[in-house]
Amino acid sequence: MNKKSAYRLVIILPLAAFLFFTSLVNSGCGIYKFNEAVVPDSIKTIKINFIENKAPYVNPTLSPRLTDKLRQKIVGQTRLKQTNNDNADWVISGNISSYGFSTSGISQQQVASNRLTVGVHITRIDQRSNVSKDYDVSRSFEFAASQTIQQAEASLGDEIIRSLTDDIFNKIFSAWAD
Repeated sequence: MNKKSAYRLVIILPLAAFLFFTSLVNSGCGIYKFNEAVVPDSIKTIKINFIENKAPYVNPTLSPRLTDKLRQKIVGQTRLKQTNNDNADWVISGNISSYGFSTSGISQQQVASNRLTVGVHITRIDQRSNVSKDYDVSRSFEFAASQTIQQAEASLGDEIIRSLTDDIFNKIFSAWAD
């Protein structure tokens, strides 16, 4: 193979692969929908209850922040109308089930990094069909061993809320989650 042929392969193959993938995603086959919430047409309203903190260690700001962020995301990224009425089509409730710290890395016989793991249990009740679906989400967050727990919570706070909210949203509204 000469240099000119090799150059064409290096340029053309990645471009061809990109175009092929793009055509699959845009073909309307409905298989890949990464940014769309899947909600049945009959579901119009949602009630999102306060996410309680039932973990042995309680971060006092986690429950209200997570509840608020989840409400914002659902209202902002779906066509559902939030209500506080008990007759909502869907009712979301949940609790922070675990919140714990562990050592995640050791260097030269010293703790080098720690890990915070947060678990959330969510229940979605479809009141129209009287069907309940449970989801569990867990995320781990690494932080330097030199940080105190309070420092780690402060520095990781936004990432924890964003990550857990995204995971919960994806579990509730993704077609492949059911």
